[in-house]
Amino acid sequence: MKPKTDEHVPVLIVGGSLVGLSASLFLGRLGVRHQLVEKHAATSHHPRGRGNNLRTMELYRVAGVEEEIRSAASVLADNHGILQAGTLTGADQEWLFREIDPGGALARFSPSGWCLCSQNDLEPVLLRRARELGGDLCFSTELRSFEQDADGVTALLRDRDSGAERTVRADYLVAADGPRSPARERLGIGQTGRGDLFHNVSITFRAKRLADVVGDRLFIACYLTNPEGPGALLPVDNRENWVFHAPWRPDEGETLEDFTDERCIAHIRTATGVPDLEVEITGKAPWRAAERVAERYCSGRVFLAGDSAHEMSPTGAFGSNTGIQDAHNLAWKLAAVLGGWAGPGLLETYQQERRPVAHATSERASARSAEHRHPGYDAVPGTGRQSNVLAVALGYRYNSGAVLGTDPTAPTVPERFQPDGEPGGRAPHLWLRRAGVRLSTVDLFEKHLVLLTGAGGSAWHQAAGRVAERLDIPLDRYRIGTAPEDDLAPEPGADWAAAYGTGEDGAVLIRPDGFVAWRSARAVADAEGVLGTVLGELLRL
Repeated sequence: MKPKTDEHVPVLIVGGSLVGLSASLFLGRLGVRHQLVEKHAATSHHPRGRGNNLRTMELYRVAGVEEEIRSAASVLADNHGILQAGTLTGADQEWLFREIDPGGALARFSPSGWCLCSQNDLEPVLLRRARELGGDLCFSTELRSFEQDADGVTALLRDRDSGAERTVRADYLVAADGPRSPARERLGIGQTGRGDLFHNVSITFRAKRLADVVGDRLFIACYLTNPEGPGALLPVDNRENWVFHAPWRPDEGETLEDFTDERCIAHIRTATGVPDLEVEITGKAPWRAAERVAERYCSGRVFLAGDSAHEMSPTGAFGSNTGIQDAHNLAWKLAAVLGGWAGPGLLETYQQERRPVAHATSERASARSAEHRHPGYDAVPGTGRQSNVLAVALGYRYNSGAVLGTDPTAPTVPERFQPDGEPGGRAPHLWLRRAGVRLSTVDLFEKHLVLLTGAGGSAWHQAAGRVAERLDIPLDRYRIGTAPEDDLAPEPGADWAAAYGTGEDGAVLIRPDGFVAWRSARAVADAEGVLGTVLGELLRL
């Protein structure tokens, strides 16, 4: 007998921060009915989690919100680089890096670019768009408990304003409920990793004269290393609103109450090197940097995403980006299973794919914090500076899961980024033309599987149509070439077959999340039989 419930939704999302809201956006785009609950009354008001990498911005581009996010982030559009200095007024100044994208070289690899958008500016954009897509988003609502069985999850929810409780039945639950995840604890899922690395208190403040001191050094962050006042300074509007991360030592008995306004003001004055700076403290929020990865990403019909699945040091903003990409990976798989065109086994690949990425990325994040000597972190940096962070942002690979033809011994994050179209990697970006309209290959991947073929790939193209109809699978097919009958034309100088590592008579199958699922370098005698087998294995049919 099924439990008595007040309502039913296919997916229940617990947590309405960046990852939960992104999950709602992605599910909404895929037409999956869902409900999101968040215990807080509104989106974040604290400026944090500001770095959105190329891959995340590609996902938001395809989801139709990239331009709105860039508009929300316009005040920091000219900020670049990480500065390290004793104080803002001293002679010891060093740019750890000056430009995110010097010379615009990244345009070769992506139609999008990095975006500096603080969480308090980004979340309202995601919330508004998710609601426009039909998402049922409920703030001031907490998850009290949940039970699951073979057919679904029964969740007890409580309205924090009225105290009223209700029961929701969901086919699946996505726990995006933060690093201290009650859902993960209830499931008894442990964590691996180095644990806590360091603690900071994030202090928001106003200081009108600080902009004059900063001058034209429009940094993303400035690490101030004066031993008497170490910390990290981040601009909010480049004018009078700022954030300062001060080291906090709870292991030495230091409490949050010790961070009085007077102490914070004195610390900021010392750190910046401006002893008479007028400072108005507007808020304080403690946070910890940690390196932890959940031992499992799922238990039955409950899935962990974002900080509930992994914690990472903040340097490089790897944690928030990895969490948003978790949500994207999971969303298409939930849509496929709920839509009936994939078997439930497809959901098992979420853990197989995303957990290794979290392990590799969290190690990179810790190393980068040590390299940058993040205030409060006493780890000794490794030898030399990390190179090619692009490998983390765009180069990570799925060596097992919903992919065929991968090398299981290959590193999840390579040392250097080299787009090659291999199965398990992100499908390379190329500019194309469709009916005179310019678009990126990235723009083709969202709701359906996609088969790309060249001028000699007619057999693959025709076979794909027959297989998709027989299996009732949403599969888009595009022939790339310069003939009138081709669907897409590469721009001059673009060689799609070389970029994707195939021949003109070959085929490449791309997943809805933009990762290469399988490829064949040439034509085969039984294209329909091969594609039927490939799709059956990939989708766990």
